[in-house]
Amino acid sequence: MQKGNWAMLTLVMSVSLSVGAQEFPQRPVKFVVGFAPGGGADNAARQMAQKMSEAWAQPVVIDNRAGAGGNLAAEMVAKSAPDGYTMLVSSPGPIVTSPFLYEKLSYDPLKELAPITLIGSGANVMVVNPSAPANNAREFVAWARSKSGSLNYATSGIGSTPHLAAELFKSATKIDMVHVPYKSAAPALLDVIAGRADVMVVSMPTVVGQVKAGKVRALLVAASKRSALMPDVPTSAESGVPGFEVVTWWGFFAPAGVSAAIINRANQLAVKALHSNEMKESLGKEGADAVGNSPAEFAGFIQQESAKWAKVIKSSNIKAE
Repeated sequence: MQKGNWAMLTLVMSVSLSVGAQEFPQRPVKFVVGFAPGGGADNAARQMAQKMSEAWAQPVVIDNRAGAGGNLAAEMVAKSAPDGYTMLVSSPGPIVTSPFLYEKLSYDPLKELAPITLIGSGANVMVVNPSAPANNAREFVAWARSKSGSLNYATSGIGSTPHLAAELFKSATKIDMVHVPYKSAAPALLDVIAGRADVMVVSMPTVVGQVKAGKVRALLVAASKRSALMPDVPTSAESGVPGFEVVTWWGFFAPAGVSAAIINRANQLAVKALHSNEMKESLGKEGADAVGNSPAEFAGFIQQESAKWAKVIKSSNIKAE
């Protein structure tokens, strides 16, 4: 093909993509959230939906499809028509851990979901009962080694982020502990507060109130930098456990096959919303930082998270029930 023809084809494609983005949407758009109303993912989705609805001049409806740790919602969007009218706001589980926890998963997140942007991410915190003989992570590791596998750690269930985080910590520090799974984070944390469980790795929003009230003691923040909500709590690296970083994040996806024009326009609007002071402040109260990156950057982040947790799941031989 001659140079002039290539230029003309490129121009036509660019105009087509622009027109496609401008014409979308012609009717309400649905954001599917895999959890009940009121949680971090739901709150982020609702705020982003409001701002994107204004820009699109079409309603954006939140559809809460709780169940199977978010897998039901992810499957629903993965199998939806690739027209941009059904999108997903998801936590990490259905995207980067479920493929390795379940022998048979009804969808493939890496093939059937298109990343739009990383909405926000927040660190997890390792906490113990205030009566525990450990004021920091180094003292906790020494205590765990002295107890020779008799300490237990509470989690919100097999294959949950707290479970995988504790296994990562065990591997990094060469200690042994007994896993005690609960049905959710709330009863697990209650048993740490009561002293019936020894330790837990939990998301910042779940535990910040209890830490400030003195009901549990925070040993470290599993992140590369300290949290503004807990500025006195050291990071993993400061605690002698470099690389022990566990973030709770929320991502924005569309079904694979949605046009690049729609993906890019959705990305632009989502990033603009996330960079607003309103959303930064709201996510900050949840212990999270607003991100808003490109689809390619988000895809790279997902690949890193997938590789990280696949290794932990395989080495610990964890299987979802």
